[in-house]
Amino acid sequence: MTSLINTQWTQILTSDFMLQAFIAGILIAIACGMMGYFTIIRHSTFAAHALAHIGLPGATGAVLLGLPVAAGLGAFALGGALVIGTLGKKVSEREIATGTVLAFATGLGLFFARLSSSASQQMQAILFGSILTISTAQIIGFAIFDALLFLVMCIVYRPLLFSSLDTEVAAARGVPVHALNIIFMAIMAGVITVAVPAVGTLLVFALVITPAATASMLTRSPLSAMVVATLICLVSIWSGLVLSAIFPAPPSFIIVSISTLIWLITRLTSGQHDVL
Repeated sequence: MTSLINTQWTQILTSDFMLQAFIAGILIAIACGMMGYFTIIRHSTFAAHALAHIGLPGATGAVLLGLPVAAGLGAFALGGALVIGTLGKKVSEREIATGTVLAFATGLGLFFARLSSSASQQMQAILFGSILTISTAQIIGFAIFDALLFLVMCIVYRPLLFSSLDTEVAAARGVPVHALNIIFMAIMAGVITVAVPAVGTLLVFALVITPAATASMLTRSPLSAMVVATLICLVSIWSGLVLSAIFPAPPSFIIVSISTLIWLITRLTSGQHDVL
């Protein structure tokens, strides 16, 4: 049993790279918690999940060109978000646009990965994340993004909430629904770019959607749901980091497992089978 436990886990938890990961966890949780609620009530979970994969060719292409992975990922995710937001005025149209862009982006990402051995080697970190290697520069970028996200949300919160809950009535009252859809997708692309370093493109759903889905079962107030989602996301990340230091398991796997377990327990105990 003792062989399954890292005897130096206390030293790991107090190391500089682990402190960086804890700080990054706070900033990632804030971004995911703030936007996860809107993703659910706007029925855009597939689009949010797809944006991470749409960013894949940007990430592998950046490695191919010797550029920062985050820059390429963010650029492609934003481009995909703008296309989806522009073409998908309705939920059904958005699903079609998302699927089309996703298919093309996935193929392009694999093509770029085959062109460079460096890109192929980076694929695991891109797909599954590497929160323990987050740098100070990335943390500063996360903090700047969170500040901008808070500022934008203060401006668009009410109309975005209105258009999310009742699109037809909002449009009838002059709310720029289509413009808000584009803004929302652009913001989501930024959130995905922030979250991917923690759990990767394949598992990002567990940070953006799962905590928000859990929070929506616990409270019906939008602001309360955002706060609860942020806390659940933070608990998942920090608990995952601590357990990954004690047991030999990837942090991203443990983070996702904790987030999913919290959702499952809440779903079973609350007696709710549908979220919003």
